[in-house]
Amino acid sequence: MTTMRGYFGVGVEEISKPGNVGNLVRSAHAFGAAFTFFINPQVSVGDIRVSDTSKSGGHMPQYVFPDVPSMVLPKDCTLVGIELTEDAVELPSFRHPLKAAYVFGPEMGTLSPAMLKKCAFPVRIPTSFCINVGMAGVVTMYDRMISLGKFAERPVRVGGPLTRPVTAGRPGGRAKRGETG
Repeated sequence: MTTMRGYFGVGVEEISKPGNVGNLVRSAHAFGAAFTFFINPQVSVGDIRVSDTSKSGGHMPQYVFPDVPSMVLPKDCTLVGIELTEDAVELPSFRHPLKAAYVFGPEMGTLSPAMLKKCAFPVRIPTSFCINVGMAGVVTMYDRMISLGKFAERPVRVGGPLTRPVTAGRPGGRAKRGETG
């Protein structure tokens, strides 16, 4: 995994399908999220274990809030709402905050007006219609990773770079003697 600047958390509002949120938090764990959070979940958070095979709750904090007003985020953490709204910034054009929390809405609905009001930015994934919350989370976290991670610039020609940067593939960014990356 590449090193990324800053930190991020991933959360859901009024989620009703434990399999979907389990997939989301497992993916958040894989992408290096600092925490996950749930606002007024419509299912038991414990039920996500079925699809959260990485047991993410044992590796990062998971917060449950009964409603939007009681939600607390770390100091200077920017809340970003991922939602298909008219005024939302399209994800490929969005500059991710270094300290961010991304919140996704319920499967058969949208983020509440109270949640959208609390968000610094509404951001939309440019699709024709809503996608599964787990998939939306993966797309968002991948976009954050390629935007803020330390990767080589994409080459002009088709394919990958001829050499990888020293920071890729080795913990701490150090290459072994004779290794190019």
